Amino acid sequence: MYTEGEEAQDDCGSREEWTLLFWTSLAVVVPVIITLWCSAQRSKRKTHMKDFFRKSKHGWHYTDLFNKPTYCCVCSQHILQGAFCDCCGVCADEQCLRRADRSLSCKEIMAPSSRYGAMEHRWVRGNVPLASYCAVCKQQCGTQPKLCDFRCVWCQTTVHDDCMGSLEDADQCDLGEFHSLIIPPHYLYCVNKLRRRHPDEYSKLASSCGSGWTPVLVLANTRSGNNMGGALLGEFRTVLNPVQVFDLSELNPSKALQLCTLLPPGSVRVLVCGGDGTVGWVLDAIDTMKLKGQDQFMPRVTILPLGTGNDLSNTLGWGAGYAGEIPVEQVLRNILDAEVVKMDSNEYKTHTACRPQVLSMNNYFSVGPDALMALNFHTHREKTPSFFSSRIINKAVYFLYGTKDCLVQECKDLDKRIELELDGERVELPSLEGIIVCNIGYWGGGCRLWEGMGDEPCPPTRLDDGLLEVVGVFGSFHCAQIQVKLANPVRLGQAHTLVLKSSKMPMQVDGEPWAQGPCTITITHKTQALMLYHSAEQTDDDDDESSASETESPTPQDSPRPPGPTSARA
Repeated sequence: MYTEGEEAQDDCGSREEWTLLFWTSLAVVVPVIITLWCSAQRSKRKTHMKDFFRKSKHGWHYTDLFNKPTYCCVCSQHILQGAFCDCCGVCADEQCLRRADRSLSCKEIMAPSSRYGAMEHRWVRGNVPLASYCAVCKQQCGTQPKLCDFRCVWCQTTVHDDCMGSLEDADQCDLGEFHSLIIPPHYLYCVNKLRRRHPDEYSKLASSCGSGWTPVLVLANTRSGNNMGGALLGEFRTVLNPVQVFDLSELNPSKALQLCTLLPPGSVRVLVCGGDGTVGWVLDAIDTMKLKGQDQFMPRVTILPLGTGNDLSNTLGWGAGYAGEIPVEQVLRNILDAEVVKMDSNEYKTHTACRPQVLSMNNYFSVGPDALMALNFHTHREKTPSFFSSRIINKAVYFLYGTKDCLVQECKDLDKRIELELDGERVELPSLEGIIVCNIGYWGGGCRLWEGMGDEPCPPTRLDDGLLEVVGVFGSFHCAQIQVKLANPVRLGQAHTLVLKSSKMPMQVDGEPWAQGPCTITITHKTQALMLYHSAEQTDDDDDESSASETESPTPQDSPRPPGPTSARA
């Protein structure tokens, strides 16, 4: 039997256990409840912010940390997190965001000119770009730790607070360095007022934009390559009229290019920010313009390479890949200096038991290990797109698939499974694993496939000769050897028309792969596209060498030429 003391001790111990259990449960449950509440509030806040940004006339982007000292344009306080407009550059903390949206106007894409017939500056105070200099005193702007100095969102002129009164033509904006690429708001305003929409009327309006006006449209694929498209969209909106910049994840190229029909015929340039697949998508949209009878509005196309291979960009002199090494201002300067060349576009027809399929081929077609690697890569990228966000990772994955194919050799005995005709003549194939048909100079991420190592004579290639270059490879390892210039491809010939009869094989056109059943494929010349070619800039050493050799008379083969006809300035 328990004594009264023992019973009291047991009751006390039991109360302590219940007390400990209560506080332990409270310590676990309360943080969980707080975390769930904060998560719900954050989700609710994010939904409200997204809805607010969607309705706003500004191009707001929220950030948790600004990458440079930033001040709110409403309360003038230093802010670490908040939102900024990628069109006009206005910045605001979360508390002042709605007030900033109401009181501070953004760039107007369409507006009448001033009463004097000129465009007025649109000033935004503070947060001027780094290394900005005052247009009056030529001293650096934005150096004080506060909201100070002004920037015009159109011409990008910066001026000190104290120097604003001394600025000449303070009421007139000339759109700055890139005036010949910008669509002024007053031009679109006048177009909207036109009773008769005719190309002659657009040419008359263009006279108010100055001589040599060649507006540029920017089409960016935010999902391409290293995912730089989103940031580039904002940078181009800052410099150009926002109406000129399009996100291809929200609007397809056919609709974006309809802006060309509101501009003077033959004046428009299109900058495609993306990989070869994105460029092909845009070129197909331009072909659609021809079918609609809009040939005179066809733009000139240039490339900012964001993809993995970027072979067309390499061919046209725009480089093997863009990683932000030069600012967008320099990209626009390069476009101003570019030359117009013509590039063949081919028609690709697949004849099967079903209805024939017709595609466009601008870069290359391949069957065999090259297409098999692209198919494996494409399949896995569709499953986990977030993993394939880096150009280096993409090339590493290609290398792994190529190594696997070296061991498995899924495409061996190709010569027994394929018949090839070039311009109606049957070609006897050696023991190959793959065939590659090129329309441009580069293939495989920067390899000059037709020339190989250059130790064997071969007919020259051009972008506008209507000819296709056809080569064979012995497998994935042979492809790798060709890319590092340790081997040459098997040159099968050049032709205007190619016919290929195949059994079930992996194939690709311009980087778009698929598994093809038995079929007959015909590739022939269709039309020509107008592209912009960028000549490599000479270095000082090149200038010295050219000066030293002025007395020599170089042959046409020695002179650097664009890969097209005699080029005219764009």
